Amino acid sequence: MLTMEEALRQSAPRFAPGEIVKGTVIEVRPREVLVDIGYKSEGVIPRSQFEDLPDLKPGDVVDVYIERLEDREGMVVLSREKAEFKKNWERILSICNEGGTVEGKVKAVVKGGLLVNIGVEAFLPASQVDITSPKNLQAYVGNTYRFKVVKIHPDRQNVVLSRRELIEQERQERRTKLLNELVPGDIIKGTVKNITDFGAFIDLNGLDGLLHITDMTWGRLNHPSEMLKVGQEIDVVVLDVNREKERVSLGLKQKTPNPWDNIEAKYPIGTRVKGKVVSLVPYGAFVELEPGVEGLVHVTELSWTKRIAKASDVLKQGQEIEAMVLGINREEQKISLGVRQLEANPWEQAREKYPPGTRVKGKVRNLTSYGAFVELEDGLDGMVHVSDLSWTRKVNHPSELLKKGDEVEAVVQEVDVVNQRISLSIKHLTEDPWEHIEKYYKVGDLVTGKVTKLASFGAFIGLEHDIDGLVHISQVSEERVEKIKNVLSIGQEVTARVIKIDRAERRIGLSIKAANYTPEQLKIEQALLDQLKPGEDLVALQRAFEAAEESKAAEQDESR
Repeated sequence: MLTMEEALRQSAPRFAPGEIVKGTVIEVRPREVLVDIGYKSEGVIPRSQFEDLPDLKPGDVVDVYIERLEDREGMVVLSREKAEFKKNWERILSICNEGGTVEGKVKAVVKGGLLVNIGVEAFLPASQVDITSPKNLQAYVGNTYRFKVVKIHPDRQNVVLSRRELIEQERQERRTKLLNELVPGDIIKGTVKNITDFGAFIDLNGLDGLLHITDMTWGRLNHPSEMLKVGQEIDVVVLDVNREKERVSLGLKQKTPNPWDNIEAKYPIGTRVKGKVVSLVPYGAFVELEPGVEGLVHVTELSWTKRIAKASDVLKQGQEIEAMVLGINREEQKISLGVRQLEANPWEQAREKYPPGTRVKGKVRNLTSYGAFVELEDGLDGMVHVSDLSWTRKVNHPSELLKKGDEVEAVVQEVDVVNQRISLSIKHLTEDPWEHIEKYYKVGDLVTGKVTKLASFGAFIGLEHDIDGLVHISQVSEERVEKIKNVLSIGQEVTARVIKIDRAERRIGLSIKAANYTPEQLKIEQALLDQLKPGEDLVALQRAFEAAEESKAAEQDESR
């Protein structure tokens, strides 16, 4: 049977350094708390270790850790902080194997990350705070979060946490759930996460979807930033879901009807419309009639009469204009517009104003290799083809007879409204001299004229009635002539005999050496000319003039 002393010794609490015991608060001071653990002396604990107990008062019972049984003053050394640490460390080891989760409060910013109180102090690396590296770690201090335990060091009593892994895990769960639930046509709320040149990525609460620039608006959009900004909340339409690749295509414009669905009813052909020039290209201008609906005014539809090289010569971007609907292609989403149709077509009036046979006057506006353009009125030109400049001369270029700015008279030959052409003729102002050539010249006549052109085969002589005759090199002199320029020169006046007239071929052959021939001698020369081969028949003015130009160019090359 136990004695009273033995019984008291066995029932007394066990006091030893490293033990956790119950203690009663005796006094709460500003900087310390006096605690009685039933030992021969009380212990003093810093008030800072009771921050989580703001209402602490005498009589409260708390767990404390015995550091030493006596200090120099004979008082027991206690710590509530170490008691809590030991209890929590054991709890963490029992419930938080690596990979477990725990809740904690961020205490402070330390080198490389954050210090977190999860019952014990744990380390949260900066790279594990969030999905994206935080710019301001101080913003997390004082906040409570859930963390994943990624590493425990029992020897050092150290814990490493990750908040990022939990966020990624939660996002993956939400992503999987969303992918299984989303159906094309759904309207879902999202936040603009990132903007690129080709579109915007939308955060759908854990799942990113792509909103392509072409699906943002029915209208014209140069860059997504014109319509969206990062952080903006928007409602989007699910267009497509690829569960294997975890991709979602989104749309904004699909929330409103396609403006092209009833386009023919809204803009019938022939309707006058108003719009804004949104783009200028070399071949025309795009005009916005409403958001998502643009029409093209081709450069040829800007004016009936003016030759406009590019649309920017007469239009400016942003300009409000009026036009007429010329055609619609709903499948290709194209509308053809015209500006000139708003005014009367001057070419329709030209048919009545300038019927064939009308004599007109105008200024030579331009010369080309094939003719001269004559301005009849503002914006309305007629064209004199080189073949209509003279009855008798073979004109290779209109500059031989005309120059820019000349006032000329002509006769209207034809008005082509469809192709917008007015054909003019200067030669038809007078009668064709070849119709009555026998009135002016007969074989055997002695004529006088000036040399107008020289060629290797002969010389052209300008006669009256604007007719040219040709003196072949063999008809210049009784003696053999090697080079025509040795005996004749431009402007030189000569007397010659008409030795051949071919009305069908519109040609006159002359002979200088036959000026004093008898009729019998003339017949011999005529026979010689008639014996020339077709390729050598240089009296034919059409071939002769062409050959003259070639010969002239060859002589110029030789002289260089």
